[in-house]
Amino acid sequence: MSQHAEVHYVNRAGWLRAAVLGANDGIISTASLIVGIAAAAGGRSEILTAALAGWAAGAMAMAAGEYVSVSSQGDLESADIERERRALVASPEEELLELAKIYEQRGLSPVFAKEVAKQLMAKNALAAHARDELGISEITTARPVQAALTSAASFSIGAVMPLLMVVVSPASALVMMVSAASLGFLALLGAIGARVGGANVLRATARVTFWGAFAMALTAGIGKLFGTVI
Repeated sequence: MSQHAEVHYVNRAGWLRAAVLGANDGIISTASLIVGIAAAAGGRSEILTAALAGWAAGAMAMAAGEYVSVSSQGDLESADIERERRALVASPEEELLELAKIYEQRGLSPVFAKEVAKQLMAKNALAAHARDELGISEITTARPVQAALTSAASFSIGAVMPLLMVVVSPASALVMMVSAASLGFLALLGAIGARVGGANVLRATARVTFWGAFAMALTAGIGKLFGTVI
């Protein structure tokens, strides 16, 4: 018999989203900050000080933001599951018919849909309703601590890249080298994220590179404008 093996990547969605978002934000925000200050005629020491402060603030903001947002998602999930638990105790027959209706809408015959609902509810009624009625499963459930740590760590990794370019670049070519290197890092990040997630590499790379270039160009323009005015 031939073996049929399928590789799926949806189980990586939670940590991959946080990691890509964090690293992408770390590169773009730090590089944009560096380019903006450099365009405003800031010196290397001022650029490094501002970039380090931006890195620390950004990493903490990413961690706090992810923790709060994912915790809010978890609170909603818990509240919905609790409501479902009470409904199963108060009106189990109605909940059975509700679950059977869901399977019927997915293509099962009414008789078979009800039988499937009965068997699943006999094993774990709450899990069946959480998965098929609420869309909550082990893969999609909220993990706030994981999201916060992943985002902070990946932001820091992303921020280090343009910071290193400030150290090694000559003052006369600092803006160009930081911009070019950061775009290269973003393209690499987009390719890695797409590869790990099983998505289209070219599309992901082009998307993240375009928005990174746009952010740096915008910040450089603002830095140049205000640097000239001041």
